[in-house]
Amino acid sequence: MIPLSVLDLSVVTTATKPAAALRNSIDLARHVDGLGYVRYWLAEHHNLASVASPAPDLMIGQIAAVTKNIRIGSGGVMLPNHAPLVVAERFKMLEALFPGRIDLGLGRAPGTDGATAYALRSRLDRREGDDFLERLQELTLWETRDFPPGHPFNNVVAMPDDSPLPPIWLLGSSGYSSELAAQVGMGFAFAHHFATHDAVDAMTNYRAHFKPSGWRQTPQAILGVAAVAAETDDEAEKLALSMDLNRLRRDRGQYLPLPSVEEALAYPYTDTERASIARNRSRFFVGSPATVMAKLQPLIAATEADELMIITAVYDHEARKKSYSLLADAFGLHSKAAA
Repeated sequence: MIPLSVLDLSVVTTATKPAAALRNSIDLARHVDGLGYVRYWLAEHHNLASVASPAPDLMIGQIAAVTKNIRIGSGGVMLPNHAPLVVAERFKMLEALFPGRIDLGLGRAPGTDGATAYALRSRLDRREGDDFLERLQELTLWETRDFPPGHPFNNVVAMPDDSPLPPIWLLGSSGYSSELAAQVGMGFAFAHHFATHDAVDAMTNYRAHFKPSGWRQTPQAILGVAAVAAETDDEAEKLALSMDLNRLRRDRGQYLPLPSVEEALAYPYTDTERASIARNRSRFFVGSPATVMAKLQPLIAATEADELMIITAVYDHEARKKSYSLLADAFGLHSKAAA
């Protein structure tokens, strides 16, 4: 069976305020650590009423401190929002404190709207256009120390200097991201849950064109999916109604807290909106454990994914924990954890 991981957005609901959502993330991480999940990644988003955490590095430290086995990482740090030296320092610190348990996932999107992105970056160096590749190169140079002779950064050391950068993963939802991850020889995580690009194309292309590097000798690809599991198909479908309405609103630029099932049931959907929800459902995997497994297995096989990273954004925290428990059972994680 394929290893399972978690992507957590620290989801804010109409009943769960941001501070409580952050505490729920810590609780969920403890829960899945005991179930045998291999990674727990936290996203970076800003100015979104539905996402509580804008700082994955802070959450990584909190969660690593209360878990034992699971790897904790960023899914991801939006590199254009940060000075590469700051990212290097913070993740070297995390690696020093929790050796062998930290991942550094990097994204090239802002994780927010234009005005907020400007506020985040207005005091950083202003580079023209898409500067992700330049920032990625600088980040790696803080580790390799291969700055050109005479470069002023040769006199700057990212501390703690006796701890390496954690493994680097490039996040993406396009063909460009998979090509870049293959060229630089890093891990790749594909966001199927919101991508319009074909997951099979992106992930097989990554594997086919991967070039070994000092960062990784063999390709490793994670498939990120949105899934909701419950004891029955009907129960899971009901839980997913919150996700359906939330997605509909997000497509309109309305980043509101996750609505309750009752609010979603009472919403007066138009035929156009129902059609939009049906299209979005093609990216969701909802049902009993057997149903979710049956839907996921063809995609896992076609993408040749090395790992499945699951995001479950439902209104009730206990139902979210139950969903991860059911999937752990279905994929045989309990026996792996016991072994």
